Amino acid sequence: MSSKKHVYFFGGGKAEGNGKMKELLGGKGAGLAEMTNIGLPVPTGFTITTEVCNLYYKNNKKYPASLDKEVEKNLARLEKIVGKKLGDADDPLLVSVRSGAARSMPGMMETILNLGLNDKSLEGLVKKTNNRRFALDAYRRFIVMYGSIAMGISREEFEHEFEWIKNNRTRQRLKITNNKVIDTDVNEKELEELIPRLKSVYKKRTKKDFPQDPREQLWGSINAVFGSWMAEKAVTYRRVEKITGLFGTAVNIVQMVFGNMGEKSGTGVCFTRDPNTGENIYYGDLLMNAQGEDVVAGIRTPLHLSDLNERMPKIYNQLCDVRKKLEKHYKDMQDIEFTVEEGKLYILQCRSGKRSPGAAFSIAVDMVKEKLITKKEALLRITDKEIEGLFYPVIDPKITRDELNKHLFAAGIAAVPGAATGRVVFSAKDAEDWASRSEKAILVRKETSPEDVGGMHAAQGILTATGGKTSHAAVVARGWGKCCIVGCEELAIDYIHKTAVAGNKVLREGDEITINGSTGEVFQGAMHLIKPQLPDAYYTIMKWADEIRKLRVRTNIDTPYDAENAIRLGAEGIGLCRTEHMFFDTDERRLAIQEMIVADNLETRKTALAKLLPFQREDFKGIFRAMDGRHVTIRLIDPPLHEFVPHTEPEQKHLAEKIGVPYEHVHRRVDRLKEANPMLGHRGCRLCITYPEILEMQVRAIIEAACECAKEGIKVLPEIMHPLVIDGKELKILETKTREVADAIIKEKGVKLKYLVGTMIEVPRAALLADKIAEVAEFFSFGTNDLTQMTLGMSRDDAGRFLPDYVDEKKAGILKNDPFQSLDQDGVGALIKIAIEKGRKARKDLKIGICGEHGGDPATVEFCHRNGFSYVSCSPFRVPIARLAAAHAVLKGKKI
Repeated sequence: MSSKKHVYFFGGGKAEGNGKMKELLGGKGAGLAEMTNIGLPVPTGFTITTEVCNLYYKNNKKYPASLDKEVEKNLARLEKIVGKKLGDADDPLLVSVRSGAARSMPGMMETILNLGLNDKSLEGLVKKTNNRRFALDAYRRFIVMYGSIAMGISREEFEHEFEWIKNNRTRQRLKITNNKVIDTDVNEKELEELIPRLKSVYKKRTKKDFPQDPREQLWGSINAVFGSWMAEKAVTYRRVEKITGLFGTAVNIVQMVFGNMGEKSGTGVCFTRDPNTGENIYYGDLLMNAQGEDVVAGIRTPLHLSDLNERMPKIYNQLCDVRKKLEKHYKDMQDIEFTVEEGKLYILQCRSGKRSPGAAFSIAVDMVKEKLITKKEALLRITDKEIEGLFYPVIDPKITRDELNKHLFAAGIAAVPGAATGRVVFSAKDAEDWASRSEKAILVRKETSPEDVGGMHAAQGILTATGGKTSHAAVVARGWGKCCIVGCEELAIDYIHKTAVAGNKVLREGDEITINGSTGEVFQGAMHLIKPQLPDAYYTIMKWADEIRKLRVRTNIDTPYDAENAIRLGAEGIGLCRTEHMFFDTDERRLAIQEMIVADNLETRKTALAKLLPFQREDFKGIFRAMDGRHVTIRLIDPPLHEFVPHTEPEQKHLAEKIGVPYEHVHRRVDRLKEANPMLGHRGCRLCITYPEILEMQVRAIIEAACECAKEGIKVLPEIMHPLVIDGKELKILETKTREVADAIIKEKGVKLKYLVGTMIEVPRAALLADKIAEVAEFFSFGTNDLTQMTLGMSRDDAGRFLPDYVDEKKAGILKNDPFQSLDQDGVGALIKIAIEKGRKARKDLKIGICGEHGGDPATVEFCHRNGFSYVSCSPFRVPIARLAAAHAVLKGKKI
């Protein structure tokens, strides 16, 4: 759908858009429109819609025909309201050109400031402000931004010229010896000398003079912002954050206001609550005599927001009023960018603020108490990543303060809580390389930039020498719940020699460190980390989720310990107990299963199975006791037998000696078990068709354990599950044998015990013949790991080589997500729907669950809710995520 209107204006107290138009105007554009409408001091401007970005890429980077006229019309309107003209030699209008997608992507796309400056308008700005240094500094920034962003010239080339001026002119003039020369030390004369040097870098690289026509500058900048939507860093961020389905970025052209006009000017970023703890306090950073890029880039370490109260109390009080107004209006914690120009406050942007996992829970619960939002709204605010983040490690509190002090290396600003250990690396690429080898890395940088996003995501934690709590590193890391320390100013980082020095201590690449994002401390060596204590707000939110959800949540486990842990995390039963994992627990067990496999007659197999029986029975008793009164679904043996046997000659000889048979016999038997494609081979219920004695032993262990527990007064609800079934007749054979064994034991023990027999649906044929299978099965559990492999014809273990191309929007972009992480709802989902419909026609009370890894994926949980599943089952640590997702599914299905 294409809208005729491509540009939306805001200014003079009115806006054509509003806060609900995020998809079309992007978060920034919708925020500027909404703030204008509610009467906040917002600079005037207009937004080119995300739809134009979509059309730009669809039409081979060409704009809709009417766009240039719309832009001209809105530019004229902007000039009229502010009483200035773009490029004017007497009183020039300067604008910023900013990106802004519907979802927040901090620092991932581009912004160009001070557009409209050229050699003539520079003089107009000098006349108007009576401040030549300020005007030259604005021109310097514009040339660097336009050259690097719009024309792709390396920013370092421009920075090299600036550093030359600082070291050869400013340092000599101020007689600075050891300290760093900062931007504000450079005077008017030195900036005058710098401008031609920057222009010559531009000309050398583009073969053209720096553009003097403001219209050429404007369209060059619009092109650059739209171009940044598909920049590698932005695509990487969207992949990491699983952001899909957006039109693109909007472009916001906004009247410039200046925070670098002197000591009565400044710029800052603040949060209406503490984004680390959720505490209801005003929190933020500002830099006096600076532009916005300086705060976010983290190149200068800023002042705390509370310092503004002392310096400019009137502005601070105005900001406090803005805080109240915005929280009341948006009913969420806001991240606000502001500029003070010569004592006048302007609000440049507001958006829902990134927050730590603990803060997300606290803010949601507090806002319900404050009657700002409802319980339902609070639940919808919490994401799966925020739950995950609560389980991130902290330094073991048993380590004494004295011990910590012995290892203390440096201290900075605590930006994102939690702790991380890893080996020091100094580049984003190295962090990615180390992570690909499963080595934990801590990324140490002077400051991070959006290009570092891949390495930041790969690293265990992030440490920067500069920046504040709202710098790029802090904002991005906070969004991921990743431990981060910024502004560690005592660090002297040398990228060439790969060292970081603090005082007389040195860190080299590969050295182990521990960073504590809750205190800002950096320690040498790997400290012992533990899981943190969950905040009270977590239990409140999860209680609300449990009251709303319809889906039950079970867990996939292998041992009684796993079962106990899963209950603590809220599991209501076991959806998958993998019996074969128990065979690997001890040498004795491993030997018994191997003896059974290499046996060449029924009698020997039964003897070996008899050795396994007591182990299995004891394991099941432990699980039934832990799960007292909860359903337990036990899958009979699934993997092919070759997975249990030794494959090297020494191991096979050892087995032969242990069980008293010739080595040749073991070798021959193992050799015979080899299959060209084991995943589609002799495994699952096929083993029990060939070797019914395996079924007999496992069912006996389950039912004997259940009877013993029942006699102890434990409520046992076993569900016996046959994997890899392909046909109703096949399941009937297995079900008959299962009931023969089970019923005989129940009768012999004289116990009342109800049990169910069902199957996993993991072969496409089983889904298509679900009605026949449901005549026998009392429950279905979708094994979506194998069902995905068989439906897509992709091996989960090998698809990693090509699957990224199928998911990457810059390449093929065939699949929305990795189908092994989030259910392929179009393909595999269609088979599941067929199976449910057919299965419930044959058996109305058919219980339906899912037990693949997908059971803990929020999008899959919503799919299960919509399609009438009885429960989902996932690994223990995904249980809270599934509980929340099940509540979200109910709320999203209603209009709230």
